[in-house]
Order: sequence, then structure tokens, then C-alpha cells
Amino acid sequence: MASLAEKVPKVKLNNGHEMPVLGLGTWKSKPGEVTQAVKDAIDAGYRHFDCAFVYQNEAEVGQALTEKMASGDVKREELFITSKLWNTFHSPESVEPALKKSLSLLGLDYLDLYLIHWPISFIDKEGELFPKDDNDKSLYKSVDHVDTWHAMEKCVEQGLVRSIGLSNFNSKQIQHVLDNCKIKPVVNQVECHPYLNQKRLIDFCKERDIHITAYSPLGSPDRPWAKPEDPSLLADPKIKAIADNYKKSTAQLLIRYQVERGVIVIPKSVTKTRIEQNFDIFDFQIGESDMQYIDSLDCNGRFCHVTWNNDSPDFPFSIEF
Repeated sequence: MASLAEKVPKVKLNNGHEMPVLGLGTWKSKPGEVTQAVKDAIDAGYRHFDCAFVYQNEAEVGQALTEKMASGDVKREELFITSKLWNTFHSPESVEPALKKSLSLLGLDYLDLYLIHWPISFIDKEGELFPKDDNDKSLYKSVDHVDTWHAMEKCVEQGLVRSIGLSNFNSKQIQHVLDNCKIKPVVNQVECHPYLNQKRLIDFCKERDIHITAYSPLGSPDRPWAKPEDPSLLADPKIKAIADNYKKSTAQLLIRYQVERGVIVIPKSVTKTRIEQNFDIFDFQIGESDMQYIDSLDCNGRFCHVTWNNDSPDFPFSIEF
């Protein structure tokens, strides 16, 4: 198993820590399935696992990690575990308890990476993750991202987490944090795939020594709000034709595309064969002309648009990047 894990290149973060370029995403992985999925992924060579409190499955992920470490299949120091601060916990006094809750669920003493999940802040209403009023409108509150960030920095100082970063932040929101931080964000995790290649945001972050992690690299076909008429990245004949040329699946091509761009990528699956296939991307390279063609498919095609929160003053997708 160690030799499989060694296939995965690592990127060096701006604080000197290293992060595997390929990980397993766990969004939408049901509690009953995700324990086995994480075990299968460790057996396949994955060492990087992307989690979040709001996914409501961290206890089951933690069960798999605990069992695999107890059996000697993997050591804690070989793993890279990410979790995320949910929107209801942006008040500075809520950050550390939220992080400690995720640590407890995951059965860990520290995280490798903790992200502010969204720049949007919700009120904390009796433990509801998506607080709404009587008209089904989200209930927001105003919290300066810098205040939340300073509480994240304290968690680093206490040894609860090694690296901290952002998720779904736009360029202005990132810059606001950078202008007022002691510890720089190491990562911004965003939706990224050929329909939304994020080139401008990637370049912006690269100039500031921040890595991009691509979520929904396969177009998130199982997103809860998907409509039958929505375009399908995995079924795109243009992408499939390129994949066929390399004798790879469309999913493998889409994952390799990110790795070749220097983007960290976290495809989600709970199916053992797909978990293994998604890992099997280190034996080919995509030619430059094919990379350029894949890039040309960009159409600002966002699948995780969260338009139901576009009335938030912190909605991140109302500017160009």
C-alpha cells in the first residue's frame, strides 16, 4: 500500500507543509457508505481526505481512519485530513469549538488543513445548519472574514491544525484576508472543471502563493439540485473522445487535467472500482494541444452555483472571479 501512495505527487504549501495532489472528496457520501469508501481509498493508495462538518458524516470517516490506523495499514503522519468551518460558526468565539467538534468526530488530535467553507455567514439558530425565516429565506449575519480568520490563526498556534485556508472565496475576499492576516491562507478550494476552468482565479492565487483545490472536478452529477436537462461533463462527447485517445475513462481524464495544471483535486466516490480508477491517473500525460482544447470548453458553467444565497452581501459569485 505504501508504494501505491508514493505515486501521488505532493505540492509544497506556503508554510512548508506538503499536501497530496489527489484526495478523496466526501461531500454527499452517505454515512452508511463513507466508512467503507475511506477504507477502500486507503487500500487504493489515497492518503488525502477532504471532509466538512456540514457533510454530517465526519464520525463515519473517523471510524474508517481509526480502524485503518489501529490495524497498522496507515500511520497518522501519512494522512492529510481537511475539514471546514461551517457558515453558522463564523463568529470568532465559535471557531475553536467548531474545529474541536470536527476533531472529536474524526477521532483526531489535529487537522492538516481547516478551511472557512464559504464566505457567507448564517446566524446560529438552535443548532440549525441552514437557518431560515418563515418565508424560507436564509438568515444571514455580518461577520468580517478577517475576524473569523484571526480565530483560525489561533487554532494553528494551539496546534489544533497545521494549515488554514479558504473555500469558495473570490479574489476580493481573498485579498481582504491577505491584507489583514498573520498566517497566509495556503489553499482556496473551489469548484473547478473544464466548464469552469477558473484560470483567472488560479493565476490570482498563484501570484500570492496560494494553491487551488478543485472540488466537483467531474461536474458533481449527483448534486441534489441537478435537473435532467443540465449539461453533463462526464457525458460530454468532446471530452470522451480525448479520453478514448488515451485509453482512459472520462473521469480519469478530468482528474489528470487538474493534476497537470498544478491543481489539487478531490473527486468523490463511494464505489470501490471508481475509487481505484480515479487513482489510476499517474501513468499518462495529456498533450499540450489537448490541454488547450479542454481549457477552451470553459463557459463559466458553474454546477454548485448556490443561487439561493445570492441575496447574501458575501455571495462570492457576483464578480468575475
